Amino acid sequence: MASEMEVDAVVPGDSIDEGLYSRQLYVLGHEAMKKMATSNVLVVGMKGLGVEIAKNVALAGVKSVTIYDPKPVEVADLSTQFFLRQEDIGKPRAEVTGPRLAELNSYVPVHVLPGSGEITPDMVAQYQVVVLTNATINKQIEIDEYCRSKGIYFIAADVRGLFGSVFNDFGKDFACVDPTGEQPQSGMVVEIDEGEDAVVTCLDETRHGLEDGDYVTFSEIKGMEALNGCEPRKVSVKGPYTFTIGNTSGLGTYRSGGLFTQVKMPKILHFRSLKESLTQPELFTTDFAKWDRPATLHVGFQALSAFYEKAGHLPRPRNASDAAQVISLAKEIHSTGNGEGDLDEKVLQALAFQATGDLSPMVAVIGGFVAQEVLKACSAKFHPMQQNMYLDSLESMPREEPSEADCQPLGSRYDGQIAVFGKSFQDKIANQRQFLVGSGAIGCEMLKNWAMMGLASGPKGVIHVTDLDTIEKSNLNRQFLFRAKDVGKFKADSAAAAVAEMNPDLKGKIIAHQDRVGPETENVYGDEFFASIDGVTNALDNVLARQYMDRRCVFYQKPLLESGTLGTKANTQVVVPFLTESYSSSQDPPEKSIPSCTVKNFPNAIEHTIQWAREAFDALFVNPPTTVNLYLSQPNFVETTLKSSGQHHDQLKQIEKYLVKERPMSFEECVMWARLQFENDYVNSNGTPFWSGPKRAPDALKFSLDDELDMEYLVAAANLHAYNYGIKGTRDLAVFRKVIESMEIPEFTPKSGVKIQINENEPAPQANDDEDDIDSIVASLPSPASLAGFRLSPVDFEKDDDTNHHIDFITAASNLRARNYAITEADKHKTKLIAGKIIPAIATTTALAVGLVCLELYKMIDGKDKLEDYKNGFVNLALPFFGFSEPIAAAKQKYGETEWTLWDRFELDGNPTLQNVLDWFKDQHKLEVQMVSQGVSMLWSSFVPPKKTADRLGMRMSELVEHVSKKPIPPWTKNLLVEVMVNDEDDEDVEVPYCLVRI
Repeated sequence: MASEMEVDAVVPGDSIDEGLYSRQLYVLGHEAMKKMATSNVLVVGMKGLGVEIAKNVALAGVKSVTIYDPKPVEVADLSTQFFLRQEDIGKPRAEVTGPRLAELNSYVPVHVLPGSGEITPDMVAQYQVVVLTNATINKQIEIDEYCRSKGIYFIAADVRGLFGSVFNDFGKDFACVDPTGEQPQSGMVVEIDEGEDAVVTCLDETRHGLEDGDYVTFSEIKGMEALNGCEPRKVSVKGPYTFTIGNTSGLGTYRSGGLFTQVKMPKILHFRSLKESLTQPELFTTDFAKWDRPATLHVGFQALSAFYEKAGHLPRPRNASDAAQVISLAKEIHSTGNGEGDLDEKVLQALAFQATGDLSPMVAVIGGFVAQEVLKACSAKFHPMQQNMYLDSLESMPREEPSEADCQPLGSRYDGQIAVFGKSFQDKIANQRQFLVGSGAIGCEMLKNWAMMGLASGPKGVIHVTDLDTIEKSNLNRQFLFRAKDVGKFKADSAAAAVAEMNPDLKGKIIAHQDRVGPETENVYGDEFFASIDGVTNALDNVLARQYMDRRCVFYQKPLLESGTLGTKANTQVVVPFLTESYSSSQDPPEKSIPSCTVKNFPNAIEHTIQWAREAFDALFVNPPTTVNLYLSQPNFVETTLKSSGQHHDQLKQIEKYLVKERPMSFEECVMWARLQFENDYVNSNGTPFWSGPKRAPDALKFSLDDELDMEYLVAAANLHAYNYGIKGTRDLAVFRKVIESMEIPEFTPKSGVKIQINENEPAPQANDDEDDIDSIVASLPSPASLAGFRLSPVDFEKDDDTNHHIDFITAASNLRARNYAITEADKHKTKLIAGKIIPAIATTTALAVGLVCLELYKMIDGKDKLEDYKNGFVNLALPFFGFSEPIAAAKQKYGETEWTLWDRFELDGNPTLQNVLDWFKDQHKLEVQMVSQGVSMLWSSFVPPKKTADRLGMRMSELVEHVSKKPIPPWTKNLLVEVMVNDEDDEDVEVPYCLVRI
């Protein structure tokens, strides 16, 4: 067993360790996770699918996970079961797997259920959720009937080659408390009618976002007070800013104000038993392009089970006579059950051919999906799948289908994959050379799948993985290759070592780097590097890095696999050279930003006060110490500042304040500073007469030593201020009381003539510079020489360290401001989400997204070259929803008769002169060059004076670039990317690709 995960000392029995579960809590919420913590889950069958489900459920944090599978480990199990090793062959599956599963999460005990034969109803009695994998249909019916009678939630799941199936039975009446998991809508009201079907009109700044059948309640309404805190009322939507709420007669006349808030209402769902579902299935569609396939697969999976019970084994790989028997069994089942429509025999044949196949990507997709269904059963959060799901990726088959001989088992760990694709395609997979960018949540799952697939395990194969991050505690909840003992180590190193353990064929095949990909590392990831790889897989968490890698892949004409997750949502995208558009070709709409006048003067939502507090954090603890350090370290700082900036007055006053007037010498002085800061920000507010609608008038607060929030603010602010000066802080409240009780707080007198910015178009009010004479400020500053070696310590914002006072300060500052403006306060957890810009994440979604990516990777390895062969995926596990679409084709442009896309370029060898370049375009393409540029440098244009032109025409391109940019070209640069503007023979300007000039 690995070392114990560090369990937070502050966590009592029923609390949730926010350090570990932080990212998942933002997906599921505290209520759902508390319910999960009372659920015992049983997973039967410990091949690849069973262990994938158990892994995801254990990471999520249920009360316990129990596994059952007494059968001995076979070599083919190693195709997908990542917790089995070569030396485990012959030992009982569950017994070997249990201890390794237990390392994932020290809060979740993993038990191995004793027994020797098949699972029986009496063995499942003590569990809340039972999952069956790799079981016959008759066994599934027997266990489901028992579970249904005892109120136990039942799930059956299977993977056969490129096919997967899932069945859910959560009983006759299952109450789902939050079908979508989306944040409740809320907004401001400007009018409510009185009458039978009253119309509510919202502020026209933002759409209400409600749908028919939603429920709302109200607060802060004046005039129709009876609606405040009313029982939820059903909504009928009339327009983007209006909806009706039923009868408001006799509730008085609406005067002003008010907020509506959506109320999530439980939804009661009815499930059929598996026995009934065999003949009356409720089929869940996963791919609308294959709408008729689930009905065939519903019968096909029953036929496989019937074949197994009859023959004692599954149909042999690509065996025609076994497949014919499966097809005839399917037809028999179809007609006995009065099935409608015809069965697709080609699909049934493929299912029979692949029945012994076991593919890691398919296991990841179905395993991620089923684990989320388990969590839905435990927590009632999100809408369960009803009721039969069939998913396939037949288009991942190689264009040249393998022969029967090519698919026979070889007694190797890849037999599960060879059964589907054949040995020759397995060799292709083994000799792949891939670059994985990032080894966080997506990166870990990707490496696990690649290890199981045997990617890069051959003589020519290699995997490069880069990530400059180190492992943190909050990663352990979904980055399952890491353990508590790895905290602080580099992610890429640890991940590479972990998967080489899973598949020893990868030892020495994974090269880990600790580089950020970007212009600064192009000496590492340049021409030679890209020439040596077959493709790139992104596992990144930010758009800028994704766009950079996308540009590099277009430049080097390499395929790119892209994916991302947000809570229960995931998307995957395939970028294929000369075929599809690139990642950067389409962009998401920009994030909504909050106008600065709202943040500064008119907050009306907690998001506004959190944003204000985050800015205050920088303005108090980051920017002033940084400015002081510049003054102390840069010669002539004052002169250059006065010359260069309109902010010089503020900056100088800041230096004077932090270095002279208010420089603390003790922690007590830091406490006094924090107390006066409180006065400044929460007591001395401006009241002005134009408060209406979203503009709320603030109320001054009164400081109290007995108010918990006031003290939290003081403790955090004083400690951060002390940190700036290298003074030791404390949380001892007695110290604070003593200082505060001895302080005299000056009376506040409002300033006159204060100007407030009302909207974004008005100029921000400027400080009055005449108050203090700049010369006298400068004169009062100590000379940097007199403070040699003295520096302040600016705070470096870190959201995940609960001891550093950062989130404490932002939470307290935001909530005090919320009190000023009568806004509902937010706890530390919610504040951290918004201030830290945290992306909610859960292991289930990640596993599924990566599985979809690897199903596309098979196609890339095969070199498929038609758009319809590939799929971009969109998934939301909460709803649940699957959507697949063909990638968008690369947009075509034209000059003359020549069509081109973003994948094309002109190529010029031998470091030509500028004159050579101009002549080449004229002679080869009949294009007249008007301008030549490289990066931000304009190298030449038709309006450059003749003397300059004459100087430049004879220069070689590398010389010209250095001459104009005044910078040397880095020694590793082999090519220059040059843009040209050209006219055609009719003197019309035309769009053309860029030029690649080899130097």
